[in-house]
Amino acid sequence: MSIDTLSEFLDAIDAIGELRRISEPVKVELEMCEIVDRVSKQPGGGMALLFEKPVLADGTISQFPVAINLFGSMNRMALSLGVKSLDEHGDRITKLMDLKVPEGLLGKLSLLPRLLEVAKFPPRMKSGTPSCQEIVWRGDDIDLRKIPVLTTWPDDGGPFITLPMVISKDPKRGIRNVGMYRVQVMGKDTVAMHWQRHKVGAAHWREMAEKGEKMPVCIGIGGDPASMYSASAPLPPTVDEFIFAGFLRKAPVHLTKALTCDLEVPADAEIVLEGYIDPAEALVTEGPFGDHTGYYSEADLYPLVHITAVTMRRNAVYAATIVGRPPMEDFYLGHATERIFLPLLKLTIPEIVDYHMPAEGVFHNLVFVSIKKEYPGHAHKVMNAMWGQGLMSLAKVLVIVDSWVNVRNPQEAWWVALNNIDPERDVRFTMGPVDVLDHASRAFTYGSKMGLDATKKFPEEGFTRNWPQVIEMDAATRAKVDAMWPTLGLDAQ
Repeated sequence: MSIDTLSEFLDAIDAIGELRRISEPVKVELEMCEIVDRVSKQPGGGMALLFEKPVLADGTISQFPVAINLFGSMNRMALSLGVKSLDEHGDRITKLMDLKVPEGLLGKLSLLPRLLEVAKFPPRMKSGTPSCQEIVWRGDDIDLRKIPVLTTWPDDGGPFITLPMVISKDPKRGIRNVGMYRVQVMGKDTVAMHWQRHKVGAAHWREMAEKGEKMPVCIGIGGDPASMYSASAPLPPTVDEFIFAGFLRKAPVHLTKALTCDLEVPADAEIVLEGYIDPAEALVTEGPFGDHTGYYSEADLYPLVHITAVTMRRNAVYAATIVGRPPMEDFYLGHATERIFLPLLKLTIPEIVDYHMPAEGVFHNLVFVSIKKEYPGHAHKVMNAMWGQGLMSLAKVLVIVDSWVNVRNPQEAWWVALNNIDPERDVRFTMGPVDVLDHASRAFTYGSKMGLDATKKFPEEGFTRNWPQVIEMDAATRAKVDAMWPTLGLDAQ
């Protein structure tokens, strides 16, 4: 059964014993971040938190509780997507990609359930007054300062909305995009939109700006957890994130028309900001911001969004996240993406067995990849292929190892890699696009990447010595010790 609202998600988290309610008044400026940072670095990611009395900048208690660290454990990440293991969705994608029409009537009939499942994905419009529009602010009633938007770090440029669903539409093809971009509150009815140049929303804005047309934008906060997650997923520009969320939920996402602009928004969102960007206006300074790299990203110029309406549910809850030095909640969101998108990566690079982006690499800095190596230079072929795959093009360091290596265990992956490389022979460098947040690159968004070939070497690759065997105990001895182990009293206390 799918989870349709943020309140249902909170109830589900509470039911598994991973929700902690904070009744103590806590300031949204810095104090809340310090608490969440400490909790998120506890073993396993810590608890999800519901701050019942957020203290606003003017010292008053906000009417909106703050829910945070919602996705910050493996249990909660799987719960949010309705599975026991995140690999389950990857398996579903694998089956959907393998839609070869079988022979015979019975074979063709067996294909129908999968085709019918696909037909359920598109979002559906909800009739009547949706819950996200039970309360409406317009005109002078709009005051974003009443919403408990967090200022997370001391040198941040201001308060930032950090867990949004930013909704825009391709002006040519009409394809919707839902992205997760930080949004800085600039005043009572304006925000700055942090659209990095590699993001789909930024491409929509550039196209409309060239035509001199005002761009409608909606910012959804809270909702069904699959939609919240999907906003962070690196989908192709032609794939609607709400369709993808429907696939994950195994049920359609319900949408409704925004009140003041021509966009559809989640009908069960907690809060929705509706607005527009005027290309005739100058860009505004957004930032600095304490980012997921663990460093501050510099202030830069971004478009200003004028808020024309704020709609919300009765008793709305404000959903947020914080980023900073890893590990934090975003590691678990990124891990879900890693597991779910593995089959799509294998579609174009079938020799990949598995891959992993450890927390210390903050996604784009380090990727371990295991492959079924079949010929000389195979590791280098995989490096080049991965650097040609969407946002994987921003990966700073790729470490390629053989198929037997468990890349989800960074200690094992590094042990193998550091044993297997001759630095001069096995390290490759290339130039290309890098992440906007990479402060070490030689130029903004442009720099070098490194690939390490840590696979077993073939003679054709210049290795003429004997390659050693990995040390392993024989199976008979392992089985004998397994049988006696319970009697030895050696389990960790």
